[in-house]
Amino acid sequence: VLFLLALFFAPLAGSVPAFATAPALLFVAVLMASGLAEINWDDVTEAAPVVVTALAMPLTYSIANGIAFGFISWTAVKLISGRHRDLNPALVILSILFVIKLGWFNA
Repeated sequence: VLFLLALFFAPLAGSVPAFATAPALLFVAVLMASGLAEINWDDVTEAAPVVVTALAMPLTYSIANGIAFGFISWTAVKLISGRHRDLNPALVILSILFVIKLGWFNA
């Protein structure tokens, strides 16, 4: 029922010009950036993956790829720094899957 109702309003949503959505996107960006204040910037193993993630999102034009690079860099930095106790198996498995996805399917 709601899908049929949404079909009625779809042309109305399509009539909004793209430049009119810019303020909403800017507001969302500010909300996302406010979380950066809570990062422990003194710990490189915490800060480096955040920077990689924040830079990868706009540079790859993909939030999903940015998050993937964040998972991979988090795991790599923790392993290289010898802080493997901070990792859990699910995170390592996700990182491996992201490496496979980015290396195999995006090639």
